[in-house]
Amino acid sequence: MGRRYNSSKANRTGKMCVTMIVLAMVGVMSVQIVNLYKKDQQLIAQEKVLEKQKEAELERQEEMEAYDAYTKTQEYVEDIAKSKLGLVYKDEIIFKEK
Repeated sequence: MGRRYNSSKANRTGKMCVTMIVLAMVGVMSVQIVNLYKKDQQLIAQEKVLEKQKEAELERQEEMEAYDAYTKTQEYVEDIAKSKLGLVYKDEIIFKEK
């Protein structure tokens, strides 16, 4: 009878060890899932910020392309000649403030 008692006690101890190991693994996995969820939320927020930056840069690119096209026009040349160099056409009249 003593032998059965020992094997039953050993069997119970083995079951407890396996249960503890499984519970530890579940705990570790739960912590990892929570950490991954937090990281996922951070990456989603970062993605939104980057999308807004991308849209702003695309608008800026369009403005730069429009300005580039404007610099190639005669109107731009005339504006620069008038504002920077003070040049005017022969038939233009200039009024100066006192």
